[in-house]
Amino acid sequence: MKALLVNCGPVRDGATAEIIRMIAASVSAKYTVKSVCIGDYAIRFCTGCRSCHETAECALPPDGVTALMAEIAAADAVICVSPSYWAEIPAQFKAFIDRCTPWSNTHEPHRTVPGGKRGYAAALRTGLNPAECERITGSLAHFYGHLGIPCCGRLCLTGVENKADVSGKTDEILRFCEKINGE
Repeated sequence: MKALLVNCGPVRDGATAEIIRMIAASVSAKYTVKSVCIGDYAIRFCTGCRSCHETAECALPPDGVTALMAEIAAADAVICVSPSYWAEIPAQFKAFIDRCTPWSNTHEPHRTVPGGKRGYAAALRTGLNPAECERITGSLAHFYGHLGIPCCGRLCLTGVENKADVSGKTDEILRFCEKINGE
């Protein structure tokens, strides 16, 4: 079985990447793990032309959206970990979501990803109010839902400013990994 861990922020070696590293280590006995960072994909912004509502294809030339959707299609479990950027998903990942409209089940025709996948959503923020993280994991779950992927677990981490802060969240991260591992 394959797990895809997605760093929804552009920083490849910060707190989000550290959480992904911990999740990867915890689920690697059950899954073959691949980790990616949204910052590694060149993604154009959606132009709002809506042609994908008629054709299930984006009118823009293929870019990182096509590559990342292929990774999602190949995975059995998709784990998105998002930092909070002003109480939202980072713009780079939001641009990706916007461009996934050809796969959205809100219109016909639409492309599909293979069934049987499970999605997991995690969010981290510097402040201590969990509502911001809940909002972000809700957005990730909403995205999964339009792809036909059930969101099977959520993790909200507060008080995480940098990598050093992640070590204080080990128990919460491991409990989240138990859901991913199906325990």
